Amino acid sequence: MAKQKAKKTDDSRDFPSEIKIDVTFPTYAAGAYGHKELGLSEDDVMAMYRNMLLQRRFEERAAQMYGKQKIAGFLHLYIGQEAISTGTAAAIKVGHDSVITAYRDHGHGLALGMTANECMAELFGRIDGSSRGKGGSMHYFSKKHGFFGGHGIVGAHVPVGVGLAFAHKYKEDGGVSISFYGDGAHGQGAIHEAANLAGLYNLPAILVVENNNYAMGTAIDRAFSQPEFTHQAVAYDMNAAVVDGMDVFAVTKAMQDHVKLAREGKPSFLEIRTYRYRGHSMSDPQKYRTKEELEEKQNADPIIRLKKYILDNKMSAQDKLDAIDEEVKQEVLDSVDFADNSPFPDLETIYEDVYEENDYPFLA
Repeated sequence: MAKQKAKKTDDSRDFPSEIKIDVTFPTYAAGAYGHKELGLSEDDVMAMYRNMLLQRRFEERAAQMYGKQKIAGFLHLYIGQEAISTGTAAAIKVGHDSVITAYRDHGHGLALGMTANECMAELFGRIDGSSRGKGGSMHYFSKKHGFFGGHGIVGAHVPVGVGLAFAHKYKEDGGVSISFYGDGAHGQGAIHEAANLAGLYNLPAILVVENNNYAMGTAIDRAFSQPEFTHQAVAYDMNAAVVDGMDVFAVTKAMQDHVKLAREGKPSFLEIRTYRYRGHSMSDPQKYRTKEELEEKQNADPIIRLKKYILDNKMSAQDKLDAIDEEVKQEVLDSVDFADNSPFPDLETIYEDVYEENDYPFLA
């Protein structure tokens, strides 16, 4: 864990002669962990592989449906980042712990156990969607799976995630709250206010920046005076670490360690370095990066990495893995049919599921 210590160099409590900060941040590297040391069975590994494939095939089909105008509004794809959602789901108590994220939320929903049917129907704006077709791509939600969204305002959901951590502590239920956000959000003041409160109240919170290098289309070293995000954990007296997000086992190990800390009342911060293969959204022409850069990153693909691990450790054979891929593709195709056959919400439902009170005295 990060070891951090602010030390005064003399005994004065009023005005030190100088202040020194000694900080060490651990890292979780790709290839450093195997499934056995993480407590994962071979069945667990195969389930992780299938779920990562489901996320990938689901979003590939969603992109196609967007092109056919089956999906309205925005569509932000998670392709390339599947190891993060899957590694997290493997390390928490799904349904008991809380997860919240921003608008790139399809992978998290599927990793936590939401079905392809309810997810595709939500993209189509249909009544059988996870938010009854009224949330769309950016607003998946599942109380059953402890998934509190899917939020569209950059960084604004992290205080909600820290509030969920406060609720876990208040209720003494042993749960933790994990708040995901993108690197572009890291400069938002709301995140730093939330981090301060998490540190101040020793909340069971983990703040996770999914650093895919580009805040929309701006490279992080052009947007941040300090692109080593872990440095900022010092300000909030948090443990912090850097994780290779292209390796699902590295993510799982980091999450296992930091969930344990959170259950002990020690909030923490993780920077998970990853890469998205698609643009920020479907309208992004991606002129800020080269074809060669993209190809280089795809060579470290998290699904291919896990597939190689499975084959090297003789957990399965190539033909069986191909069969899983075909099964997943069919599941996604079926979800498109399901969404197409689900009706749109009735117009009368537009005022349902909206917060209201009998009166609003603060407006008087």
